[in-house]
Amino acid sequence: QVQLVESGGGSVQAGGSLRLSCKASGYTFGTNCKAWFRQAPGKEREGVAAIVTVDGATAYNDSVKGRFIISQDNAKNTLDLQMNSLKPEDTAMYFCAAAPYNWCLQSWGSTDVYDKWGQGTQVTVSS
Repeated sequence: QVQLVESGGGSVQAGGSLRLSCKASGYTFGTNCKAWFRQAPGKEREGVAAIVTVDGATAYNDSVKGRFIISQDNAKNTLDLQMNSLKPEDTAMYFCAAAPYNWCLQSWGSTDVYDKWGQGTQVTVSS
């Protein structure tokens, strides 16, 4: 049974940092496309960051560029998201996702690309 389980969420003040981790079981992230999404109340789920090619190229939502870093730990089979300089507008439920494809440079921000999703971890940033 494939499971993606997120952890690391919490409450932090603006300017602080959090590190999210997504642990896969029954599945190996490998070279397939994988991403972090977020969804705030009343808003659509949006792509935050992704690893989009077999050689590990990354893509970021403009709103998090320079603040967030996505990475993969093959030994632990995890997908991580280091979030720095957090802002109140980063408050959302964060989800990890994995795709059955290994190239998603143009499509990474579409939820339709991914067939595996975690249950989410809440991030709350106060001003």
